[in-house]
Amino acid sequence: MAQETIHIRIHGRVQGVFYRQWTMSEARARGLSGWVRNRVDGTVEAVFKGDSEILLDMVKACKKGSPRAFVTKVEYQPSPDAVMEEIVDGVFDQKRTV
Repeated sequence: MAQETIHIRIHGRVQGVFYRQWTMSEARARGLSGWVRNRVDGTVEAVFKGDSEILLDMVKACKKGSPRAFVTKVEYQPSPDAVMEEIVDGVFDQKRTV
């Protein structure tokens, strides 16, 4: 199946609740490539690359998040080319806060 890439932003109580670590674990378990990071505005941002059905499942999981998280909104869209260049196939990493 064709690989797709999405850019996602998660709002709510998503920092300080192990959301990034949870995201890394969930993405790796699904075989997704990409990255996750905190943003100074209090959101968590991620880019996922993989099969479209698996991506939709990951978005659904992000709406719940880690056990201590309280997600209020999830926004996602096809990923811009500049972000896609940062993805290494087969790797899901955590990036520094921006």
